Amino acid sequence: MQYLQEPSLDRPLPAIDPVPLYGNRLARWWGFDARFNWQHLWLPLIAFVAASFVLMILHGDQWLADRLYALQGNAWALRSAHVTKDLVHEMGRQLSRDAWIAMALVTLVSLSMPRLRQWRRPLLYLLVATMLSAGMVSLLKHVTHVDCPWDLLRYGGTREYYGLFMHRPAGSGHALCFPAGHASAGYSWIALYFFFLATRPALRWWGLGFALGLGLVFGIAQQLRGAHFLSHDVWALMICWLIALVMYRLILVRRPRSLAPIP
Repeated sequence: MQYLQEPSLDRPLPAIDPVPLYGNRLARWWGFDARFNWQHLWLPLIAFVAASFVLMILHGDQWLADRLYALQGNAWALRSAHVTKDLVHEMGRQLSRDAWIAMALVTLVSLSMPRLRQWRRPLLYLLVATMLSAGMVSLLKHVTHVDCPWDLLRYGGTREYYGLFMHRPAGSGHALCFPAGHASAGYSWIALYFFFLATRPALRWWGLGFALGLGLVFGIAQQLRGAHFLSHDVWALMICWLIALVMYRLILVRRPRSLAPIP
């Protein structure tokens, strides 16, 4: 994909035009070249599958949780600690919610101000991508029925362990711990990478670093509290990345007008 010269605020943002892909109509409709697909879709998917295999099939989740649990004196001593519970969990969640509300207000303001017209679509993308990412993770938490580490017998709880791909017997109780909801409050901002890719390409890595750093802080704090296994965070990250990528294609990348509909 080729990018035009970085625009200034006093002229319209550049259009993001797909690169023709050697007659492959489906690939042309998707609008990305092979290199973009490899870097932004296939490579992340490969890393995600490898990490999931190590953590969920080879029991890397339990290996890490065992050590975090032992370091705290065979208890989740940080479950109710001020830093992990009040600052990172409660305050972090509120700040993320406030940031989304502020972004929604800025988007609404851009609709009434001609000077901000060129920012409307990118802001709408950021609003939709972050909302859908957090919403999808929340929805999956209600259908996967996976327990938190602190609920398990292995870590002082009362329940047997049932993994994501294991049969959960009726009467084993309701669980809401997979994927990691709090980590998704940080990882949902991974849409900043694509936001800047469309508006200020040089800043896209700063956007990515901010989202990954925020998600890591939220995720590590929850693992220290016994609220999640590492795989819960990995899945939340991948869900947020895929939604951000798909919304980027649907909202920010324009379909070639000359391309006939695919039958």
